[in-house]
Amino acid sequence: MTVVTDEGNTPHAAKGWMGLPLWSILFPVIGVPTVLASVYTMGTIGTIVATIVLIGSVVAAVHQAEVVAHRVGEPFGTLVLAVAVTVIEVSLIVSLMLSGSGDVAALARDTVFAAIMIILNFIIGLCLLTGGIRHGEQRFTLRGISAALATLAALVVLSLILPNYTTSAAGPTYAPSQLIFVAIVSLVLYGTFVLVQTVRHRDYFLPAGDVEPEEHAAPPTDRTAWNAFGVLLLALVVVVMLAKGLSVTVEEAILAAGLPLAIVGVVIAALVLAPESLAAYNAARRDRLQTSLNLALGSALATIGLTIPAVAIVSLVLGLPLALGIGAKAMTLLALSLFVTTISLGTGRTTILQGVVHLVIFAAYLFTTVIP
Repeated sequence: MTVVTDEGNTPHAAKGWMGLPLWSILFPVIGVPTVLASVYTMGTIGTIVATIVLIGSVVAAVHQAEVVAHRVGEPFGTLVLAVAVTVIEVSLIVSLMLSGSGDVAALARDTVFAAIMIILNFIIGLCLLTGGIRHGEQRFTLRGISAALATLAALVVLSLILPNYTTSAAGPTYAPSQLIFVAIVSLVLYGTFVLVQTVRHRDYFLPAGDVEPEEHAAPPTDRTAWNAFGVLLLALVVVVMLAKGLSVTVEEAILAAGLPLAIVGVVIAALVLAPESLAAYNAARRDRLQTSLNLALGSALATIGLTIPAVAIVSLVLGLPLALGIGAKAMTLLALSLFVTTISLGTGRTTILQGVVHLVIFAAYLFTTVIP
């Protein structure tokens, strides 16, 4: 998820009740009566209220995870963030899979693929365009980005493409033994990347050359960190319960509108990635492209490296169907995205042109998802 920088951009706890911002406590607290009263069953207004509380709780959970991560430091801070967001993403996916509506076997695949397309094209494209408009040519450290892209390419192919060509199980699926192997390999790749970026070669992920580092934010106190951890647990419970309650309504609305169920994956991915997308955008506006790319590519790696193993375990334990292989259209867009990202970030310098190219690819992805 979030990767190391030297800029102190990890949010520390703002002064407020329990040392935390009031909004980050309010949403999870409101979520408890919202779940207990099953507000999402009270018609359109109830669904809207529950959706707002769900979104607020997701953002609050990520914020509290960032507070805890800033306190414990690296490399454990990165893992706290990644695990927290993975719990949110997996809970949303599994809740919809358990509802049994539509092609739920492909939901995890659609969500992970949507997250990769959003990160590689929308987030990176928006950051490159914003930074290029405000600051002209921007620079970053090439070695760290190259390492992240190499790891991402391996994870993407093993998780989303190889299942189409194995023969032990019918369709774009892995046999149980293959699924276990890919889950283990994904964890190994992600874990090794976290080790490299936080311990062995941390300098690969720091700003290049003449970029002035910002002051480090002071870490929160132990008391604030424990408060944040408690609110984080509450927020995760609220997210899981609200996601389960809203799952049927969301699927019915998508299907009633005549849209493909893959849109659900796009919605889940966009919701989960929203906080870090905003953080990456703000970093690019401040001419901190290294931070933006660290956030974006770190999110992509965690999305596959942690979500796929988690969903695989749930699938095997509960006996849920799990289709991972993407179709020819998706493979084409994925290959184009990886190729363009490698070219765009292959020199350590970027301009607005690369940003526009990525955003156009994202627009093509969205258009062909709505109108296959």
